[in-house]
This record gives sequence, structure tokens and C-alpha cells, in this order.
Amino acid sequence: MEALRDVDPAQIGAHALLARLGAGGMGQVYLGRSPGGRLVAVKVIRDEITGHPEALARFRREAETVRAVRSAYTANLIDASLAAAPYWLATEYVAGPTLSHAVRERGRLPADTCRRLFAALAEGLASVHAYGVTHRDLKPQNVILGAQGPQLIDFGIARGVGETALTQEGQAPGTPGYTAPEVLLGAEAGAAADVFALGATLAYAATGRPPFGTGMAATVSYRAVHEPIDVAGVEPGLSALIEACVAKDPAVRPDPAEVIRQCGVRDALIDDPVYLGLGVLGEAVPVHEMRTQGPGHPYVPTDPDRGPQAAREPRPRPRRGARVGAGVAVAAVLSLAAWKLLPFDGGGSGGSGGTGGAVRDGVDKGGATSAPPAAQGGRTPAATGSKGAAGPPAEYIDNNQISRYVWTGATDPDLAVQGVGQCNQPAEEKSPGAGFQSAVSTTGVNGKPGRSASVKMRIKYAEMAQSAPDPYYVSVAVKSPHDIEPSTGKPFPADNRAVGYTSKPVDIYTHWKSGGDVTLTYPDDFTMHAAGRTWPAVPLSADPGDWTVVFYHVEDDPTKYASIACSGFRVG
Repeated sequence: MEALRDVDPAQIGAHALLARLGAGGMGQVYLGRSPGGRLVAVKVIRDEITGHPEALARFRREAETVRAVRSAYTANLIDASLAAAPYWLATEYVAGPTLSHAVRERGRLPADTCRRLFAALAEGLASVHAYGVTHRDLKPQNVILGAQGPQLIDFGIARGVGETALTQEGQAPGTPGYTAPEVLLGAEAGAAADVFALGATLAYAATGRPPFGTGMAATVSYRAVHEPIDVAGVEPGLSALIEACVAKDPAVRPDPAEVIRQCGVRDALIDDPVYLGLGVLGEAVPVHEMRTQGPGHPYVPTDPDRGPQAAREPRPRPRRGARVGAGVAVAAVLSLAAWKLLPFDGGGSGGSGGTGGAVRDGVDKGGATSAPPAAQGGRTPAATGSKGAAGPPAEYIDNNQISRYVWTGATDPDLAVQGVGQCNQPAEEKSPGAGFQSAVSTTGVNGKPGRSASVKMRIKYAEMAQSAPDPYYVSVAVKSPHDIEPSTGKPFPADNRAVGYTSKPVDIYTHWKSGGDVTLTYPDDFTMHAAGRTWPAVPLSADPGDWTVVFYHVEDDPTKYASIACSGFRVG
């Protein structure tokens, strides 16, 4: 939950808006108050997709499904406007975290708690199925842990008997890792597919890990179809029930009633101390503190990111390693960003020099800054480096984010091998000091991939500081053009959206006195950390093409990191 912004309306329909609850692919979700004082969740469809008939049909289906399903395990529909923009619906507000958020914050749940949650969710599915509706997107992000028990949310792709599918041709409904194999292979999503998703959801709760690992959607879906679910370390009886629910053959999966029977619960879920400790009673709603605008602000159509005032208002800096409240993912489209190329020594900065690779200056995205710190307002690395001094860094960064960075090399092959090119989007936060610089390159013979790549980075003018700047830890991520199956090291024919293979975080001011650079070698200094496991970096020869290099500022948690620069190099 976060405060309203100036671009947010003060009221939707008859409901006063109090705070932001989260955002999804279709719209923004607000906490609202009905005229009679009842708290509601108001979902407003994004203005830019209101012209898409399929999106509107999906939104209307969600409203009609929620209206039809009157269950203790779903939030009831309070009000809706589906005839003209702005399109919105309001449901009961259920306080509490999503299962995804709770596990991410508190860790995996004990077996007894999982059984009680398993049984409650199975009962919820049975209730929904009794209305002739299949959810089709059950996952930890769509389960709210409320004070009376779990609630199923987001019926955007739910489907009743005899209804027509709304998904695009060739695209399976649901979420990779939770979508049943038969659906991925083209069959209809029936009640058994919801049971598969239920089993996968409980696997996540019991392990704290994605049920079929991480990676590109195609990679995860391949595992769901062909490989066993990850239940390592789960109590045998519970793991056996999970495995039964995710059987590849839908005909042999238990129905929700059988799941409830096998859970064998004797106590109410809300009497479970672990469940209560997850924050299921919700957070207080400080209405007088949440509002950031005066009453009566009219509804104004907005763009996906900042709305009509985006051109004249500065965009707020993203939180490092930000996680969206209530477990709702936010998808943002970012524009192309060009990087200024300059010599690695900055034209006589006293650095150790480089190998002729391209350099990115993180202070001025439009060009090089050759003036010393005193000429830039007197800010020295000692002053600007302080934001990295939150505490000891994490030992690694977790490959738990989607990385949309893609580096494209120069048309001249020789320049591309040296790292001359550009990334498709800007960094998330500014780099420290008087200019973060990096150089990447690889060497090859007769057009063949080199065996290694060199990655160098430093802070320009760091040696001019009077005393050692506060530590600022950076981890470098190197990712191949295509998604790599970690167990085989072989690429899939799909773009790589993983963070990639990463280096151990290092203080960028390590050589502040000499002005020297930090040098890393791929693959020797890189590994992948994901789903509680570690894999060695694949050789460059595994996937010829344009490789992307992203520099991340790392805090004291493996999941808290944000990009400060992007580069790359060409293999082959």
C-alpha cells in the first residue's frame, strides 16, 4: 500500500480513493471507501488498453465472474462501470498479504501450516468450480491471506462452461510454472488444471522456491511439461500430495475434495500461529496520511507510467530492488537509451587505462563529463558514495527478477566485439561518484568466439577524494542472447529475460587512491544464483551473438539490487 500520487483521481464512481494497492497488466488497483464507509478494492483498467476489444472483454468477464461467484473464498463484487471509460470494478477489500509476498518476506511455511492452507484453498476451488467456473490463473500472487482464511483473486482469465477463450492464438492461459501441461500443449483448462496450479502454489509455500525453477517462460513451461516439480526438503507426506496434484496426466490428479481429505486437518487455519504471524490481520489504513492531494480531483486518463503531467514532472526514482505491494507485478515499457562512448581513461584522468572497449559514463547519459568534481558543484566521491554504506553487501545477487536489458552491438563486427553498441533502456538509478565508467571486450580469432570476456569498471576521479569514500557495492551480470537451461548449459530459442550470471559484489572504491579499475573475467568470476541453487557460467561459445552486461548496485540482501549501467559485447 502506498500513498496516492498527484496523477491519481480522488474518486472513482461513488468511491473515494485512499491509497494505491498495486498494479497489474490491465490496470491500477486502489483502496477506496464507499459512500457508507465500507473499504473496497477498486480496479481501474489502463486508459491505453481501453481500445483493445480483447482487453475490455477480459475485464468485463472478470467483473461478471466475480458477480456470479458468491463464495467465502472470493471477494464479492460491490460495484462496477463497464459501459464507458473509465472502466472499473470495486470488490470487497480483503486486508492481508498475498501468499507470494508472505513467503518472500518470511520464508517457506512449515508442513502443518501448508496442509491447513492446502485444504482451505482446495475448499475455495471446490466452491468456485461449483459455479461452473475454472480460475485458470491460480498462483501465490493471486491468493490473499485474510483474517478469515485465504481469498482467491484476479478472475481476469477465469472461464465458465461453454465460454470462448480470450487468450491470443497460440498463447496458453495462466502463468508459467503454474499452468498445467495439458494447457501448455493446447488443451482446454479444466478443473484439473486448477488442481495442478494448486499443487504448484503449495510447492512454492512449502519450499520458498518457484515450483519449476526460474528463467524464460519457455524454459519454465518446458520443465512443467517434462520434469518433476521441486519439492526437495518437503515433508514426505506433503510432498506426495503435491506431486499427486501436479501429475502430468490430468486424469490421475485428485479432485479438491480428495485433497481436503488427504490433508486431514483438524484445526482452523486462523488458529495456526504461523498463519497469524504472516500479517493476515492486515495493516491499518491511515487515511489522513495516505492522501497526497485535495478532495475533488477529477478523473484524468493517464499513461502507463506517469500520466498527463509526465512531461513536466520529474519521474520518481525507482526503489532499489523494489517489490510491488500485494504481490502484483508491474510491467513497464521503457524507451531506447543511447550511451556516449569515450576513452576508458577519460582523457587523462589518471586511470589505469583499458583495452579499447566502449565506456559508459553513468553521470551524464548524454555525453562525457571531463571536468573534475570541483567543477561539478564540488561533489566528490566521498560525498556521493555515502549512499552505498547501508551495511555489508550480500554475498551474491539472486536471479529473481525479469531483466529486459538487451544490448545491441555496432554494425561493424570489430567494434561490436570490443563492446561498442547500445542498450535498449536506461538504468534504474544514478551511479555514484564523479562518473561511473565501464569497459567490456572479448577477443576472438578468425571470427570465432573468444574463450573469455573482460569487464572493467571504476569511478572517475575517485583518487581525488581526501579520504576513503563510503563503500558502494556493485555486482556485474552477464547474460547470453538466449535463455540457457542451467542443467544442460544449452540455449533455448527464446530471448533471455533472466538477470544472468553474476559476479560477487565488490566495492567500486577498492582502488580509490590509485584510480585503478576493478577487473572481472567471464566466465571465471561469474555464477548464477536462482531457486536456492548455484550454477557455473556457461562458456561464451554456448551462444554466439550479442551478450548483455548490466551493472547492479547491491545492498545487504541478495534480492535488493538496481541497475546503474548497461553494456555488452559480441561473441562470434
